[in-house]
Order: sequence, then structure tokens, then C-alpha cells
Amino acid sequence: MAEALAMTYYCDVLCVWAYIGQARIDEVAKRFADQVSIDYRFCSVFGDTAHKMETTWAGRGGYAGFAAHLREAVAGFGHIKLHPEIWQRSRPVSSTPAHILIKAVQRVDKQQARAVLQELRLAFFERCLDISSQSVLMATLERVDVSAKDVQEVIASGVAHADLEADRRDQQALLVQGSPTILLNEGRQKLYGNVGYGVIEANIKELLRSPTSGAASWC
Repeated sequence: MAEALAMTYYCDVLCVWAYIGQARIDEVAKRFADQVSIDYRFCSVFGDTAHKMETTWAGRGGYAGFAAHLREAVAGFGHIKLHPEIWQRSRPVSSTPAHILIKAVQRVDKQQARAVLQELRLAFFERCLDISSQSVLMATLERVDVSAKDVQEVIASGVAHADLEADRRDQQALLVQGSPTILLNEGRQKLYGNVGYGVIEANIKELLRSPTSGAASWC
């Protein structure tokens, strides 16, 4: 059997565009189950939420303006729901605790990492819970039936932090601008932002059809 095509997917758990686009990643996993291997990596868009709001959104209504922006963004996507008090009732200070949790889950039970990611998104976007809170993170593991004890041991060992740092280091080396970003062909093909499924599929099919066509040039 031919080696699976490697696809790297960078996102921030608090990024609404990554939440919207997850359906496209799931479709890739479904249609190309035996042909594409998806590696979930994380980048920091909401590493310091307060700073983001004080700078990027200071003149555009702060948290309230950002919440209005999210409602506008999801208006055309029926598969996404937002809590009416998004970013008002609950304001996670950072996405980093959630990212560390998922990196630990990848060590404990990699097959469940995607489920934990999606459950964290539902907890925040639909139920308006603070996913920077340790209690919410642990409750998420319980909902997905992942051992909190095993995950906490990985976090306590420092391994999850090192794995997240590796994501950051590779992000810089691969010039990943933000969330969501799909990388194919060892980073030569980069799809950033709200990219339609057809574009993603076309890139995958071309690489599967001619896996050496994107090889580095000799010049």
C-alpha cells in the first residue's frame, strides 16, 4: 500500500473560521480515509485574548464588536451555532490551556484528539463556557471518555508543553500566518483562511495523481 499523503492542519481552538472549516477537514478524512493522513497542529491566535481585543478590536467595539463579527461570519453556515452571549458571558483569557490539553490527548489517545478539539469548540461557541478554565477542560475529557488522569500526567511531565512548542517552531519555519492553515507537499502548498472544500480536494487529488509533481525544483 502506498504511503498516505501528509496533510498538516494548523488552527486555534477559539478561531471561528477553523470551527466553520472543520467540516471540510472531516470531509477529507471521510473521502480520503486511506490516502491522506491529517496531523493536527496548533497556532496561537488567541494566546492572549485581552491583548488581542485591546489592539485589534479596540476601535471596533472590543468584545461586543468581535461578537457581532462572529455572528456575521457564521450567518451563511447552517452547520454552525453560536451562543447569543458569545464573548460576553464568558471570555477565555487564552487558548493555550486548551491546546496543551489536546497535545496531551494526542500522546494518550491520538484517535480521540479530534473529538476533544471539537468538544472544546462546542463548549465555547455553543455553550459559552470558559475553555481556559481547568474545570471545563477536565469536564471535556469526561464527555469524550478520555482518561483525565493520563492526560494530567502527560501535562505534568512537560511533554505536552514541548509538543506545543514544536508546533510553534514548525509554524515559524513553514511561515504559517494563522488559523486555519492547511499544508500539503511538505509545506509547498499552503491553503490559508476560509478555503472551500473544492479547492482543498483539488490540491489533494493532484498530489495523489502525481505525487512527485510538486517536488522542489533544481534551480
